[in-house]
Amino acid sequence: MPIMSEDILLPEGAGEKQTTTLNLGPTHPATHGVFQNILELDGERILKATSTVGYIHRAFEKIAERRPLYQITPLTDRLNYCSSPINNMGWHLTCEKLLGVQTPKRVDYLRVIIMELARIADHLICNSIVGVDSGAYSGFLYLMQYRELIYEIYEEVCGSRLTTNIGRIGGFERNFTNTAFEKLEKFLKEYPEQLNEFEKLFKRNRIFMERTIGCGPISAERALNYGFTGPNLRAAGIDYDVRVHTPYSSYQDFEFTIPVGTTGDCYDRFLVRQQEMWQSLSIITQAYKKVQEFKGQEAEVYHADTPAYYLPEKKDVYTKMEALIWHFKIIMGETAIPPGEVYHAVEGANGELGFYLISDGGRTPYRLHFRRPCFIYYQAFPELVEGGLLSDAIITMSSLNLIAGELDA
Repeated sequence: MPIMSEDILLPEGAGEKQTTTLNLGPTHPATHGVFQNILELDGERILKATSTVGYIHRAFEKIAERRPLYQITPLTDRLNYCSSPINNMGWHLTCEKLLGVQTPKRVDYLRVIIMELARIADHLICNSIVGVDSGAYSGFLYLMQYRELIYEIYEEVCGSRLTTNIGRIGGFERNFTNTAFEKLEKFLKEYPEQLNEFEKLFKRNRIFMERTIGCGPISAERALNYGFTGPNLRAAGIDYDVRVHTPYSSYQDFEFTIPVGTTGDCYDRFLVRQQEMWQSLSIITQAYKKVQEFKGQEAEVYHADTPAYYLPEKKDVYTKMEALIWHFKIIMGETAIPPGEVYHAVEGANGELGFYLISDGGRTPYRLHFRRPCFIYYQAFPELVEGGLLSDAIITMSSLNLIAGELDA
């Protein structure tokens, strides 16, 4: 007797729509080995995303509460390590706000040069990696050698390249050498041509546009509700920039525009960062001209007069009692911090980087909180990728510029 189709017993649940659960990270290369996304997929379409942090928890804030102010600077390097000098300067400016230190103009301009170089280095990495994630590797090769030029400038100024520990409370550890300025001039001369070439590879590239336009969009209202800042907020159409809204380090002395997008998608985020690199080049050029205007004794100024927090020169330590005393007090962490409560923010390469510092008058902070922009962006990641394709999730992650060091401090 033939078997009819209606006589076949199907397993329970068969015929219903099946979904797949996929772990995107922490072992996926795009997640840096430190954060996880549990995706529910219908084919290649993401139905639901659940993000997890906690794989890189280092307790920076609690460690900082057991250190004197100047020993906290190396901890800030490990936040956004693609632009660590901005983290360093932000922390120094926070300390100076609490201590009431007024830095000389030349120090401000030198800081601006370093911070804008760091912004270019950060955007350079972010945009070239977005290109790699869309299948275009050439742009990464074009630009990465110019990140090396920036690192060589760092190295000449402070001896470090990635985690820089650059500068000190009140200014810099040493004056900029002629070699540092020569390397800066070389970068300002050569980079614009390469940046223009990079734009030609991507800006009107049909494949790149199809991969990024409409990918991972966010509205201005949603971005504000999440607490977005920096390029990710400006790409959504909000022209908020800490350098303009609350100027620091004499940014009010410079002329520059704030690039703004409209859709808040990956393509707009790419374009905003591209334009910000051009603006940073303009700011660096202006700052360098202002630095060159200082002559004679003024050209030797590279820090404020803050003996209680700025290490004296070693030759003075060996020959002057007062310098020896200050050196001992600073190194041993015996300099008390004035009581107070301050918040200071800088325009980091990927958004508003803030430091909330409370002092009870002791030798270390009573409480210190880092406002890390990437921690905020990552909370929006599930919303940005749900409904999209699995391949789009990687580009969205890169275009948000999610730096692992900021996710879990």
